[in-house]
Amino acid sequence: MSQNTYFNQLFNIKDKVVFITGACGQLGRVISQGFLDAGAMVIGVDIEINKSNLIKDEKISYHSLDIGNKQSIFDLFNELYRNQISIDVLINNAGVSTFEPFEKRTEDEFVYVTDINLKGTFFCIQEYFKHQKIYGKGNIVNIASIYGEISPDPKIYLDGDRKNSEVYGATKAGVIQMTKYFAVHLAENGLRVNAVSPGGIYNSKNPQSEYFIDEYSKRNPMGRMANVEEMLGAILFLASDASTYVTGQNLVLDGGMSCW
Repeated sequence: MSQNTYFNQLFNIKDKVVFITGACGQLGRVISQGFLDAGAMVIGVDIEINKSNLIKDEKISYHSLDIGNKQSIFDLFNELYRNQISIDVLINNAGVSTFEPFEKRTEDEFVYVTDINLKGTFFCIQEYFKHQKIYGKGNIVNIASIYGEISPDPKIYLDGDRKNSEVYGATKAGVIQMTKYFAVHLAENGLRVNAVSPGGIYNSKNPQSEYFIDEYSKRNPMGRMANVEEMLGAILFLASDASTYVTGQNLVLDGGMSCW
């Protein structure tokens, strides 16, 4: 086998079926496009399917799904597998936050973030496993966050900035722990489970304040925020055969920020 053929096979994602939650969001759209460019078939789900933001490609299908609703998750997975669609990779990307100071946190806000980030991720994994275990293989990539590992620095926010919340960090820490748990408990059925934890990503459509960008960049060893496309390589790696002996890991993509 030539070296070129070996590497092509190692990172080959062509014709894999990839299920992506939060597919219409900033990161979800980039993940979806990345898998499409790699030749995969994509099932994109989101609570709102905004037609103006959809990727026009015959290899992607969109489905409306509220991952905070267990019955909705059950119904969609049943429909897909009933139609003989086996999902090779589950990307748990959907996530929300709330930005008010913690002293003003309401119970509804706390429950909303927990329902999507933690409960929704759990029930997607549960339903995926129920169907996929008969194939003796499967792959789950959870999108966590640097703030599941470290705490936001309050000094980099001004009044009016979108302050990262305590409940967001707590749920993302929970996603990292669930990644480890399921890596252990699903291994005997041939499923791998890993996580990716992005650092601060510059939002070109709804930019952070200049003060925040400057202060965040000063704290970061690489001296800048991430571009959303920089998250893609790690996700594609974990979805490919290049990572067949990798499970239970949380790959932190933060420009070195969690090193100090």
